[in-house]
Amino acid sequence: MTTIEIDIQVPFRGLVDAERLRRAAAQALALEAQEGDIVIILTGDEEVADLNQRFLNREGPTDVLSFPAQTADETFVLPPEAGEETYLGDVIIAFPYAQRQAHRLGHDLHDELILLVVHGVLHLLGYDHTTPEAKARMWARQQAILESLGVDPAIAQDYVTV
Repeated sequence: MTTIEIDIQVPFRGLVDAERLRRAAAQALALEAQEGDIVIILTGDEEVADLNQRFLNREGPTDVLSFPAQTADETFVLPPEAGEETYLGDVIIAFPYAQRQAHRLGHDLHDELILLVVHGVLHLLGYDHTTPEAKARMWARQQAILESLGVDPAIAQDYVTV
């Protein structure tokens, strides 16, 4: 059984529908035929800027960071019959950054947050956008998942990658 924990920091509680975010993460896992535990944290720009600097050596906040529990070179995974869930990792969203980004791009805030959750979960599953081919593959999956959630998949076209 998959567990998706949503941690919304105090200043942003009441502004976010945690259940929609949980459903988005669960749908991404289901459509990728994956199971595992995920933690999704909505926090401030400062916290994300600190993580961005410490782990990616990039200055300033960003909208979403993903921290997979396993790296690409760690190939040992317990089989499903072992009875232990796989911890996939953490998705960290800078709520103020996402809010500004949604406003700037003309997106609904809740749809923007769903996009960021789906994007982050796909990173936990090994997708990336470091090459045009990898980006095309990731965007195709992202769009299919968004569409299945009732979110206009065109929202991802405005998404800026670094």
